[in-house]
Amino acid sequence: MRTVLINAPASATAMALAALRSGAKRPGAVQALAEVTLVKPQVVLEPAHIARYAQVCGFSQAHGVPISYPQLLTFPLAMAFFISTDCPWPAMGTVHLANRIVQHQCLQAGDAVRVELRTGTLLAHEKGQVFTLEMTLLRGDDKVWEATQTLLRLGVIGPAGPAYASHLNTDIPLSRQADFFAASNIGRRYGRVSGDINPIHLSALSAKLFGFRRAIAHGLWTQARAVAALMPKAPLEQAQLEVEFKTPLFLPSRASLWTRRSAGDPHEVSFEVRNDRGDKPHLRGHMSYRHTPVTARPQAAAVHLGTPPKGMD
Repeated sequence: MRTVLINAPASATAMALAALRSGAKRPGAVQALAEVTLVKPQVVLEPAHIARYAQVCGFSQAHGVPISYPQLLTFPLAMAFFISTDCPWPAMGTVHLANRIVQHQCLQAGDAVRVELRTGTLLAHEKGQVFTLEMTLLRGDDKVWEATQTLLRLGVIGPAGPAYASHLNTDIPLSRQADFFAASNIGRRYGRVSGDINPIHLSALSAKLFGFRRAIAHGLWTQARAVAALMPKAPLEQAQLEVEFKTPLFLPSRASLWTRRSAGDPHEVSFEVRNDRGDKPHLRGHMSYRHTPVTARPQAAAVHLGTPPKGMD
């Protein structure tokens, strides 16, 4: 396994331009990904950046460092891989199929961590080649957080590996618990925080250049928005989160959150983000967690998590 240090990642604009230029690569079949680990040796969890992320995604200060936040720290490494010769396919046209996160220890603002990303496995899909990227945060010698991104490179003929399959139960009956509004500018707001300024998220005009009728929300924003509604009002000690992305969430639109908590453990919940009518899933997921109890807990009754903001584009 070769190790590549990324001490000074490129700017978001430079990475986006490089991703567009990577379209010159041909999406051909491969038998394995290059064995490479990309590393940022020290990254500090900045309080101001965490606060900006929380505001865009709907987390409160009581949540501490959200379980989904560290994925932003891995994004420069993912982009460095996509635009490198180690990645056999163009960055554009790669679809995020699923995301799995495991938090082993509570994270805090000000923590200094080592961020690693390594190439994973190949899986066959009827629409192309599925591959995984494995991500890890280390605080000292302790693995505190890890994630697996499962991605689909469209158009690859003769994909390698065993067949890709969903891991989430689709037979669990869910009930509508909350609604939230995805504003037309949420792609630009999340893009400024995350560094992911893919044109399909920024505006209807830029999205149409890539075949979408309107801009679509980042899948990781939709994931975070749902998790913000499901978390207790306390930092998580340990947690597992798994989601699968189903259909694009076009902007602007109202979405609905459907959930079911485990009868044996209220800290285990299955959920879906659906359209306003509730008949089409944008995202399906499952989360379980441990946390530090607080004296006042919110009721589980359905609530509105947001209304269309006035005067916003």
